[in-house]
Amino acid sequence: MKTRPCHLARRFFRSLRRGDISPQEVEWVYLYLSEEEIDLWERMSPADRRHGVGVAREVEESLGSSEPPIIVAALLHDVGKVTSGFGTLARVLVTLVGAVTAPSRHQHWAVRSGLFGRLGRYLRHSEQGAALLHAAKSDPVVVTWAAEHHLPRSRWTLAVSIAGPLKEADNE
Repeated sequence: MKTRPCHLARRFFRSLRRGDISPQEVEWVYLYLSEEEIDLWERMSPADRRHGVGVAREVEESLGSSEPPIIVAALLHDVGKVTSGFGTLARVLVTLVGAVTAPSRHQHWAVRSGLFGRLGRYLRHSEQGAALLHAAKSDPVVVTWAAEHHLPRSRWTLAVSIAGPLKEADNE
C-alpha cells in the first residue's frame, strides 16, 4: 500500500477535528445506502464518515454524475477499518508498523486474536471492507473498490474511468 506522506499528514490533522457530518449530509448519504450499508456506515468513525463524504462529493463533481454504485464506493471504501477498533492515534502507529513490516506478516496477523489480530485487520482493511460489503450485498463495484483502493493502477479490475476519479478523490 503506497500512500503519499503529505496525503497521510493532511488526513491525520483532519481526523483530529471533532464532530460528525451535518444532518443534511447524513440525509444525502442515506439516499444512496441500503439498510445493510447504513449499518456499516454508522459503525465508521466520524473522521472516516467525513472522509467518505468528501471523497463522494469530489467524485460526484469530477464525474458530473451521482451514479449510486460509484457514490457508495466512495462513501464506504474504508469501512474495513471498523474491524480493528483502533482510534486515530493507534491508526497512525499501526500505519507506521505496516510501513516497516512485510505484507505477508499483516496477513498472518489478521487471522489472530488480540492486539496482533487488530493490527492485521487494520493493515488489511481493504480486504476486511470488501468482505463486510459483500456480506451486506453491496453492488460489485462497491465491493471491488473497497478491495482495490490501495492497489496500484495496474492491478485494478474496475475501469480506470471509475477507479481513477475514486483514487484521485481519496488522495485529496
